[in-house]
Amino acid sequence: MSNLWDLSHIQPRTDVVVPGDTIAAMFWNAVAQRGDSVWLREKDLGLWRSWTWTQVGEAVAEIAGGLMSLGLAAGETASILSNTVPEWVLADLAVLSCGGVANGIYPTDAASQVHYLCEDSRTRVLFVEDDEQLDKALEVREQLPLLARIVVFDMEGLRDMDDPQVISLDALRELGRAYNRQHPDALQQRVAAVRPDDLAILVYTSGTTGKPKGAMHRHSALVYTARGYNTLIARSEQDECMCFLPLCHIAERMGGEYYSLYTGAKLNFVENPDTVPENVREIAPTVFTAVPRVWEKFYSGVTIALKESTRLQQAAYAWAIGVGRQIADRVLAGQPVPGSLKARFRLARWLALDNVRKMIGIHRARYLVTGAAPISPELVKWYLSLGVPMLEVWGMTETCGASTGVPVARIKPGSIGPAADFNQVRLDAATGEIQVKGPNVFAGYLNLPEKTAETFTSDGWLRTGDVGTVDAEGFYRITDRMKDIIITAGGKNITPSELENELKFSPYVTDAVVIGDARAYLTVIIMIDQENVEKYAQDHDVPFSNYASLTRAPEVQALIQGVIDEVNRKFARVEQIKKFFLLDTQLTAEDEELTPTMKLKRKLVQTKYAPQIEAMYGH
Repeated sequence: MSNLWDLSHIQPRTDVVVPGDTIAAMFWNAVAQRGDSVWLREKDLGLWRSWTWTQVGEAVAEIAGGLMSLGLAAGETASILSNTVPEWVLADLAVLSCGGVANGIYPTDAASQVHYLCEDSRTRVLFVEDDEQLDKALEVREQLPLLARIVVFDMEGLRDMDDPQVISLDALRELGRAYNRQHPDALQQRVAAVRPDDLAILVYTSGTTGKPKGAMHRHSALVYTARGYNTLIARSEQDECMCFLPLCHIAERMGGEYYSLYTGAKLNFVENPDTVPENVREIAPTVFTAVPRVWEKFYSGVTIALKESTRLQQAAYAWAIGVGRQIADRVLAGQPVPGSLKARFRLARWLALDNVRKMIGIHRARYLVTGAAPISPELVKWYLSLGVPMLEVWGMTETCGASTGVPVARIKPGSIGPAADFNQVRLDAATGEIQVKGPNVFAGYLNLPEKTAETFTSDGWLRTGDVGTVDAEGFYRITDRMKDIIITAGGKNITPSELENELKFSPYVTDAVVIGDARAYLTVIIMIDQENVEKYAQDHDVPFSNYASLTRAPEVQALIQGVIDEVNRKFARVEQIKKFFLLDTQLTAEDEELTPTMKLKRKLVQTKYAPQIEAMYGH
């Protein structure tokens, strides 16, 4: 159990845990080193199944043998179109072991996007999860002359399929076993032939502006970053992690798969995105990395549960979290915690806080990590008050994941921390843009030399597009995206993300987009939290027939107005939100308004809902 005042259990490590200059070499060295220890766990039909390092190695060798038998040459691309499942990792490591390039495709992408990504990456073999993903591939394969084979992980409902281009993963492994028997040294030779400077993976940006761009990462950058992560906060073979974010996103690929490969931390796969809360409680991870939306959801769940609890339970929680807040305040101020307060905190945990931690599933967590989007400082303080340090990291696809990180011994809510030891970070004197340099930085965008050139300064620093500040201790803060800063008609510069984060702290708000560039005042488009707002409506006898009618109910409008009023009190009059509009369509990751990481696309939302925006300004 983590104690806020004892941080000795979270220490960075600078030694090389597993040798290897490529991901392929590192993986096979890890298999040899760890053998019968468990690496992967998945829940299948209600039961947890474990994969040892040896078993993962056997599966990867068979898939790699199968790929070689199909003719996949070194340097050729294989793409993976699937949710986050163990087979994703097996396929990825097999492709890299063959000297191939592995590319991930979001499972929420439409057939047209699958076509674009496969064509742009010159995909030769496409792994798909199931019949749903296979349908997308079959729809566009006529337009992909380079695509040789489609490999299906889960053949349920496809047993009778007879298509020469489609093969099951089991059949591919069978091919691989036969190939490896005939060519016993082939895989070893392929692994040995992979050079650190070879292209390893493609990570396509989410395409919030224009078509997705394929960020190229070499083996050297991935290995360098995995080792670098251990100098931020170390993990070990004793750690339990959760694997649930999309593996085609750099956060889970680097911070989940490759970092766990390096450190030996166990990777636990959730059943599906909807079972994350239930699976967290079962797994009780010792290290938990998630995006702000997940942390907000957990906080909302606790807030709603409290409203339904007894007066006595509410009073116990209020006292306990108050004690936790006193501890958190002292820790954040760098002050010692007196023995009497520690004793009260032990009582607070026994009385209420341990139950809250168990309800979320973070009762064993040494620390929590948040990234990929800004988070409310109040949320960081709340988790600290429960007794679990929350560390914010910042980075992007192009920096191979985290570039800065808050150290556990000096947490500053609202800050993304100082530059990580493995790269340099600076602020551009003229624009305030945060810029990065280091061996972790990507090798450029595939097929886009001009875009690549635009992304770097004349002296070789990566332009991140994020605007920030840095304090005397070297801690950076993101103030906004360069393209997102609002300048009102009155000339006032406003950072929309600050207001949006405050709004998202409410259990009734999932996301928000603040509008006001060249306008007389600020307005906001809000996406409500369906589950919590429906519960509110039911508890207050608010009639509604569907999602749209729920958003239009006067009582719900009043509820959100109350949230906005509360947020407005924290800002100067010129920064306050005057009007709002609730999205009346229930959005999912399949909708164009949302990125695959469930963030509203600011520009697209502003374009698509232009009439509603103009109505808020009386036009």
